[in-house]
Amino acid sequence: MSSTRLVRQHPDQLIIGLVSVSDRASSGGYEDQGIPALTSWLDQALVQPSQYVARLIADEPTLIANTLIELVDELGCDLVLTTGGTGPARRDVTPEATLAVATKEMPGFGEQMRQISLQFVPTAILSRQVAVIRETDTHAALIINLPGQPKAIAETLEGLKNKDGSTQVPGIFAAVPYCIDLIGGPYAETHEQVVASFRPKSARRGV
Repeated sequence: MSSTRLVRQHPDQLIIGLVSVSDRASSGGYEDQGIPALTSWLDQALVQPSQYVARLIADEPTLIANTLIELVDELGCDLVLTTGGTGPARRDVTPEATLAVATKEMPGFGEQMRQISLQFVPTAILSRQVAVIRETDTHAALIINLPGQPKAIAETLEGLKNKDGSTQVPGIFAAVPYCIDLIGGPYAETHEQVVASFRPKSARRGV
């Protein structure tokens, strides 16, 4: 793993870590779909193109925790999105590893993710996704556990819309840019047709 801190190509550019947690995909058993789904959605949602660092790893708690630490502390990621390993199975340990590296827990993200998924399946209550802040002396990042399926990843991030395009259930990414503001990260903006990010008027540029 590289430990060279990444450099922004623009002051407002997000540096985003993408972590797919899967025993089978990391061993070559099947092709990972989580990281391609995340990059595709983020490319459509964010106004300023992001810089990505991707990791495909096995369901090992120490490996997951060390990967999150590397992405935040060494590479300087502002946001880390994980996919996979959040169910009740014995090998599903992503939430525990995430909490182990946390400075603050952000329970609202997990609550909203389950609320979105419950619109489709009652088994959404089995999902254990968490979100946390990890802080060092000079840097902080938001880390969010996402579902494993590409369709569920998109629904969770952008929310559910009515037929007229209005919001039925807000997606979690609507709160991500302002959260990153509050922990000292760059000013990220989204395309409203994908997901409308929210900031109080006092935190908006040009207002």
